Amino acid sequence: MRPALILLLALAPPLATAQWTAEKPGSDNITVLGHIALGPRLSVADMDLEQELHRPYAYVSRMVYGDDGPKGTDIIDLSDPTQPAVIYEWRIEDQDLHMRTGGMDVKYFKWRDRYYVVQSLQFGAGGPNPDLGAVILDVTDLPDVRTVREVARIREPNLPGGFHNIFVYKHSNGRVLLFSTASGPFANVYDLGVIVEGDLQNAQIARVPVPESPLGRAGRRGYHDFYVGYHEETTSDRFYGGGTGGYYVYDVTDLDSPQLLVTLTGINGVRSGHTFTPSPDGRYVIAETEYRYAPLRIFDLQPALDGKVTNIRNPISAWTADWQHLVHNHEVRWPYVFVSGYLDGLQIFSMMDPANPVTVAYYDTYLGPPNTDRYAMFNGAFGVDVRNVDGLIAVSDMSTGFWTFRMDGFQGWQGTDWGVPDISSAQQWDSE
Repeated sequence: MRPALILLLALAPPLATAQWTAEKPGSDNITVLGHIALGPRLSVADMDLEQELHRPYAYVSRMVYGDDGPKGTDIIDLSDPTQPAVIYEWRIEDQDLHMRTGGMDVKYFKWRDRYYVVQSLQFGAGGPNPDLGAVILDVTDLPDVRTVREVARIREPNLPGGFHNIFVYKHSNGRVLLFSTASGPFANVYDLGVIVEGDLQNAQIARVPVPESPLGRAGRRGYHDFYVGYHEETTSDRFYGGGTGGYYVYDVTDLDSPQLLVTLTGINGVRSGHTFTPSPDGRYVIAETEYRYAPLRIFDLQPALDGKVTNIRNPISAWTADWQHLVHNHEVRWPYVFVSGYLDGLQIFSMMDPANPVTVAYYDTYLGPPNTDRYAMFNGAFGVDVRNVDGLIAVSDMSTGFWTFRMDGFQGWQGTDWGVPDISSAQQWDSE
């Protein structure tokens, strides 16, 4: 029996009244392995972990909010997770001339035995590259940083403003696809294999629309974030998007004709969806919306998947770390949800019983004051990822840098150990 199978028995959830302090910032079952500061406050955005042990690399987006900071990507070597080290920095040229944020989201992918990184970018009018959405780097020959090279830039001249979020997915047709947000009522879909082979002109292959709703019609709507995954029961590819009006699930097996399956709109307290992630079997979804006091809402899609309803508006439960704050991005490794909780740091809860989610571990990576440049909750833990093969947990914190953790008893994740499909955000590049 894998240790993961007995973790729920080994972990006693913290008391609901537990408080993390500078003297005790985390639960007893979380071990800090390593930490590295990366620069000015509010200069760190999302991150991504490679999943193979022979490629121990993390990619961290660098942005500018408030204080000066870089705009680009850091590559971190995790050969020794207790001593994370930045080995390469990619930066957009003419840093000071570029307006707005810079690097926001980052994902790696593999295509024909080579490894690449996609860094999403957002630059504004008044400076160079307002139409630049992403840069692709070839990182195949790491740790030799002399071989890292830029291979492509994805531009959208008709939709300036860049890509706020991206998701890379290996489609059932074998192609590696980039889904990106855009300043329009849809998500763009690009064929990354076509791009790295030099054919940018034919790279965009599809769009997934944001349905009209009472909260957004015509062009006044868009996606903020999404997830794409294989649905084993129906052997289909499914898109889960959060945007204007709520959340939407599409069948994108036929990219020429995405089919809307489920809407989640008319939800009390939700005007626009944010991060939106399904369980491995596609039945349950965890939905975030971005405002103070908002919990993660958990919905059961089964009534819609069974054809009984077309829209779902009532969650079956909700979870948050501190009701006064806001929890942010999350990764699902059933039954666990790993959360980057802004001012509450790394949070981990179990949804073994989806109607009663329970906190099982936590570590606060940021104990400083709330933000004063934007809304108060916008500081602290931004991105989170899990390396399935060994259970390494990583967090990117907007102000304190990059962290690595272990949770007692969690030595890796494989869906079949839990009786669910072996499906997560981690792509299986070499599978047929």
